[in-house]
Amino acid sequence: MPDPKPTRRALLSSGFAALGLLASPSILRAQALPDFELEQDTARTTARRNVMGFRNHDWRDHFSNLRRGAILCDTYSRALHFWSEDERIYLAHPCSVPMTEDFTRRGMTEITLLRYQPTWIPTPNMRQRDPSLPVRVEGGDPQNPLGTRAMNLSWQYYRIHGIDNPAKIGRRASNGCFGLMNPHVERLYELVQVGTQVRVI
Repeated sequence: MPDPKPTRRALLSSGFAALGLLASPSILRAQALPDFELEQDTARTTARRNVMGFRNHDWRDHFSNLRRGAILCDTYSRALHFWSEDERIYLAHPCSVPMTEDFTRRGMTEITLLRYQPTWIPTPNMRQRDPSLPVRVEGGDPQNPLGTRAMNLSWQYYRIHGIDNPAKIGRRASNGCFGLMNPHVERLYELVQVGTQVRVI
């Protein structure tokens, strides 16, 4: 006759199953957002593997208004959120985030410059850490770490930009910037303006 007392393994298995059921609504909400899905199959599998638990955000928890739109960069869930001024557009995309706390700056800033096919010039600190870096990489080069678009923030050397390697998405992989898949950054670029407010948490 089987032992009616549950085993440790059975208890653990049922516990993990219950946790999965509790987490599934938030996962389903994230997958229901069409803008959260990535356009390229390789990028989709990469981001799903790299991105931490996706969190929905309400802009009112982070901004007092949506004047000129608002961007929230979430370093914890490694995602970027955008709300348009009229609230008709909301985007949520996985992104790369600063690789360490030393490179992370949090707080309020804003977009100060929009750059189409930007040229990448490593910062002096980056070249000091890695002298093998090129002096510059021209816009349009597939090896350009800024990808196809860049949006400078009011903090020196900090940007929201495209990316040269999809494997960086959802990872702590940058020197302080937030990297998006190129199709995502191109769409965002068309929606923001100089003065769009940005908050990093």
